[in-house]
Amino acid sequence: MEHVIGIDVGGSTTKIVGFQMTDSERRLIDPIFVRATDAITSVYGAFGKFTVQNGLSLSDIDRVMMTGVGSSFIDKPLYALDCRKVSEFQCVGLGGLYLSGLEEAIVVSMGTGTALIHATKTKDGTQTEYLGGTGVGGGTLLGLSRQMLGVDTIEHLEQLAATGDLGKVDLRIGDISGDNSFQIGAELTASNFGKLSDIANKHDIALGISNMVAETIAMLSVFAARSFGLKNVVLTGNLTAISSIIRVFEGLEKNFGVRFLIPELSQFATVIGAALSEEGACH
Repeated sequence: MEHVIGIDVGGSTTKIVGFQMTDSERRLIDPIFVRATDAITSVYGAFGKFTVQNGLSLSDIDRVMMTGVGSSFIDKPLYALDCRKVSEFQCVGLGGLYLSGLEEAIVVSMGTGTALIHATKTKDGTQTEYLGGTGVGGGTLLGLSRQMLGVDTIEHLEQLAATGDLGKVDLRIGDISGDNSFQIGAELTASNFGKLSDIANKHDIALGISNMVAETIAMLSVFAARSFGLKNVVLTGNLTAISSIIRVFEGLEKNFGVRFLIPELSQFATVIGAALSEEGACH
């Protein structure tokens, strides 16, 4: 029985997951994540915590598949194990299809920034294509919240946004036109922060920031899905855990004919994709 470990080294967190492999099945070992100020500390911390929690020794581990922006700082094998680096975009596509159970989809990784991947299962394996992305993501959410609201955590932002009123922040189609022949709903946004009122409070602004980030990502996803004639968009990454973000995607599905899916363990899609990948350069 062998174990394959996947590690995703991000800008502020490192995620780790494992698969227990036998001849007949592949069992997922629950993923974990750790926060640290530098990549090396977070990788070794995550690896140690994961192996201890799951009673794994080094001899139990067949290989380690590593991805993420911070993996470039890891230039030596972990404890002399077989370590391989794999493309983050490939991992996003692999993980998104695995978690959703789909054969083809646009997979969106919503982290500090946002990346869009077209992933397709073929007889030769999973094919992935990086379509592009945007710098709008979790970093935008936190940066604007810190500057405009003095809020430093996603948890505090979400608490504020829960009772916000977008009507005091965003300009909507219904605010500028009474023409019912429009092809889009009157409740859709015409301009983010285009109606910012002087009576808007922190709760309203927090919701406005969340809405702007989510709508930007959602519309890029819609355009990508349409270009491939697809209906399914798989959302992954840390932003999938934020209710004020997810409500935006749910509200846009009907208007644009796209199905936004958030599978279980969506925050860990990339690291799961890393563990599933057999490709990579050995170090």
